[in-house]
Amino acid sequence: MKLSSLLSPKQVILDLKGETCAHALAHMVDHLVSRGLLDASLRDEVLQLLEEREGQVSTGIGSGVAIPHAFSDSIDHVIAAFGRSSEGIDFEAIDNAPVNLVMLLIVPKTQHNMHLQTLAAIAKMFHNCSIRQQLQEAETVEHVLGIFDSDSSSVRAGGEN
Repeated sequence: MKLSSLLSPKQVILDLKGETCAHALAHMVDHLVSRGLLDASLRDEVLQLLEEREGQVSTGIGSGVAIPHAFSDSIDHVIAAFGRSSEGIDFEAIDNAPVNLVMLLIVPKTQHNMHLQTLAAIAKMFHNCSIRQQLQEAETVEHVLGIFDSDSSSVRAGGEN
């Protein structure tokens, strides 16, 4: 599975709002709800799960990137969103730098192995400075999706890359 298969135009936010991690997560979850990609009845549960995960250790992996993620018993497929902030968000990242690129994942609890492989592939993709720069400079949702599609990162159902 290519990482690009996790995203559609409805799941990309080019002007992510929020000064703090909690605000940005709420913006992303509300975006998914408003686009019909996450049931409104799950909003508070998903936000709580994401905030609990952030409470364990920040998902800000450095270099302006965060990969907030959580498991849920209430969904049966991966729900993802990508957000870009021009102002930067305080995610309490490991390098203390503001976060500009956020890849959010909500994963069914039954897909733990796939989740770990997906996180690794996303982290590998965002480790590439050129890709981060391209995502910062992308002017359209389609351009962002093209960058994800052109990246060679993929996840295989068998748990191998």
